[in-house]
Amino acid sequence: MTHNVSTSATFDPQLRSALNRLARVPQLLIACDYDGTLAPIVTDPTKAVPIPESVTALRALANLPQTKVSVISGRALRDLAALSRLPGEVHLVGSHGSEFDIGFTHDLSDEQIALRTKLVETLASIASTHPGTRVEHKPAGAAVHTREADATVTEAVVDSVLSGPATWSGVQLTQGKEVLDLSVVTTHKGDALDSLRQQLGASAVLFIGDDITDENAFAHLHGPDVGIRVGNGDTRAAHRLGDPQEVAQLLAILLETRRTWLLGGAAVPIERHSMLADGANSALVTPDARITWLCHPRPDSGAVFADLLGGPAAGYFSVKPVNGGMTLGQRYVKDTMTVETRWAGLTVADWLDSTSLQADDPHPTVLVRRLSGRVPVDIEFAPRPDFGQLQVRLQPIDDGLLVLGDNEPMALRSPGVEWQITTDGGQDTARATIDLSTIDGSLDLEFRCGTNDVSATATSVADRWEATERPRVDWVSTLTLPEREADMVARSALTLRGLCHEPTGGILAAATTSLPEHLGGVRNWDYRFCWLRDASMTARALVDLGSLYEAENFFGWVAGVVERTGGHPERLAPLYAIDGLPLGPEAVIDTLPGYAGSRPVRVSNAANRQVQLDVFGPVADLVAGVADRRGSLTEFEASVVTAMADAVERRWHEPDHGLWEARQQPRHHVYSKVMCWLTIDKAIYLADKYGMARKGSWETLREAIAENVIEQGWNAEVGAYTAAYGDADLDAASLWIGMCGLLPTDDPRFIATVNAVEAELRSGPTVYRYHRDDGLPGEEGGFILCAAWLAEAYILIGRVGDAEELYQQILDCAGPTGLLAEEWDPVAERALGNHPQAYSHLGLIRCALLLDKLDRH
Repeated sequence: MTHNVSTSATFDPQLRSALNRLARVPQLLIACDYDGTLAPIVTDPTKAVPIPESVTALRALANLPQTKVSVISGRALRDLAALSRLPGEVHLVGSHGSEFDIGFTHDLSDEQIALRTKLVETLASIASTHPGTRVEHKPAGAAVHTREADATVTEAVVDSVLSGPATWSGVQLTQGKEVLDLSVVTTHKGDALDSLRQQLGASAVLFIGDDITDENAFAHLHGPDVGIRVGNGDTRAAHRLGDPQEVAQLLAILLETRRTWLLGGAAVPIERHSMLADGANSALVTPDARITWLCHPRPDSGAVFADLLGGPAAGYFSVKPVNGGMTLGQRYVKDTMTVETRWAGLTVADWLDSTSLQADDPHPTVLVRRLSGRVPVDIEFAPRPDFGQLQVRLQPIDDGLLVLGDNEPMALRSPGVEWQITTDGGQDTARATIDLSTIDGSLDLEFRCGTNDVSATATSVADRWEATERPRVDWVSTLTLPEREADMVARSALTLRGLCHEPTGGILAAATTSLPEHLGGVRNWDYRFCWLRDASMTARALVDLGSLYEAENFFGWVAGVVERTGGHPERLAPLYAIDGLPLGPEAVIDTLPGYAGSRPVRVSNAANRQVQLDVFGPVADLVAGVADRRGSLTEFEASVVTAMADAVERRWHEPDHGLWEARQQPRHHVYSKVMCWLTIDKAIYLADKYGMARKGSWETLREAIAENVIEQGWNAEVGAYTAAYGDADLDAASLWIGMCGLLPTDDPRFIATVNAVEAELRSGPTVYRYHRDDGLPGEEGGFILCAAWLAEAYILIGRVGDAEELYQQILDCAGPTGLLAEEWDPVAERALGNHPQAYSHLGLIRCALLLDKLDRH
């Protein structure tokens, strides 16, 4: 018989809320009784068949990650397995917790076996004189069923059992609905549940049962656990369902909710997110104007909106027309970081306001959402500080809402909006519908982090927008942009500038954490920090476009970091927090399911403990670029390069972890040695051109490093420079042996390396970093920066047409608003990795400038 099960069934709101919370725990155990819960009660227990939809739901739940399912029944395990026909993924427990496997009887002692034999014989004798009763044999005892007996007979049987075998030493009695279960093993369903919880590592349990025997299990629930009683009767369970049909509906709802939470539902493609930035913080907005990422008070702090990694429960801020419909498009206002999302009759403009709200706090985070149009609009506001770890209360006040529950003050200014506050899982969400045609077609919403003030500011929103964005427009006008794809290069420049943290001078590698390099996999890292390498390369790209400010501000950040090493750059870590201080330990937020189910979600980055000797090269190269653009070299810049040259002299011969930060043993990476060579080469260049004090050993050192790399890095069997000395694996970073000038670009060995990288690592529009086993499961996408490097190498060896083609393919990897993530999956044709990624945009700029140089000659 088929039962129609709807996941839209209406349950008690408290039960639905409890179910939503339960669906979002890291490790969930779902345990159910059988008779009366999964299968309706029938006269003949041998014909108790589970509702098919319950079986389907349990099977599907058991196949979800981080989800375990068990059926704990009073039936003998063998009978339970035969009747239920549940798959092996579902853990079956029989005899009220006495049987966890078929061979359980082998564990009984001789005394228990003898007692069980006596027990079975006695119960059979009682049943033989009482019509309608039946004895069920079990490995550890027996059960007397009275379901088919009349009341008088049932009473007599119960009296006989209670006054007889139930009083024997070593016998445990469990009374259920019209059944007396006697066992020579002392246990019950609560003990079984405890055992399962421990063995399966469950962080929360759902238990559903209908019988008196299930009360033992309900009594063992605690914390976030949920107990549900099926049918009538006194119970310790907090919730109740009517019958097994409702159990099937509930399991279907739980399946849908947990699957969405774990696997991310229909995740918005990474490249379709647009970044807002104010010079001190950033946020991401989806193509339908949903804010899904915003950290506070810094970009490397906990997220207030983390829908990107945890779904709606982790926080979001949405605006959309009441009548729905597809957007007409999304775009940046030209030469700004303001994003406009358009529907028929509605435009939403989003930006982060860089003007100060408070004189004593020059860098609050203020998200402004300007709604313009003539249609009714639905607004939902669900802040969840610290990645949703804190419970939030929203308090309506004049002209807005206060966000309560975090140490940081937060408020939403929303004049004239009447909010409806709902609570789910202890978290408040504010919802409102407002017809823009009734309020002159415009509404400004301001989410202010760092203040509880919701009053109007002395300066109008329009003037504050002008004060925020006019400097960017003016800045772009000062850049030397290439003729081809000037708008895309300008957008890349604005994106890089948006990753610069003006208060400290640090430069972020990316705006996000844990966006996956492999969907559903574990290659998820936190990039909201400042790598010396990435930041130097970012600043160098902006210098090449004509902007020195970011590089000079970054030098101030470097000065602080070097000072904290005691003046010993060789002690530098590869990366630091945005304020230049060491990172905290890498950790996992296991309450977040990750983007599209890609776990773990990580905060901090253990790579800060690695040895990466290549970091000196990009810093020295940046100093040279700044000096050439400015026409002079500062004393500080000279001291930094000199100190780094000294560090190279002391350490260049050591193995290191390399720029890709593989969590494996150090190797002699070709790229790292090349960057050590580049450091010395730039030191000599700066000394010759700008009179920097030089050491006589530098030329000898430069020659020694070059000779070492040229001889040791070449792999004759592969016919290319490989990733590391003595290893055969290719690495796109080895292209730098010619790109930086260590090897002439017409050297056959460099040309062979370019061809080898192309043949083995290129896939359509992208280039993989490497294909070696790096100790992590799953494959990553192609690295957009590596594609830019290959395009640059094509130019250097004269394959300009191939470079132009690859450059265009890189442009095609960008999302609709021009942003690039870290990687590109050439098969699925979608972005992977953190977004937007500085590496990708600086690579695009380098290619554009090289091609433009060719155009001009």
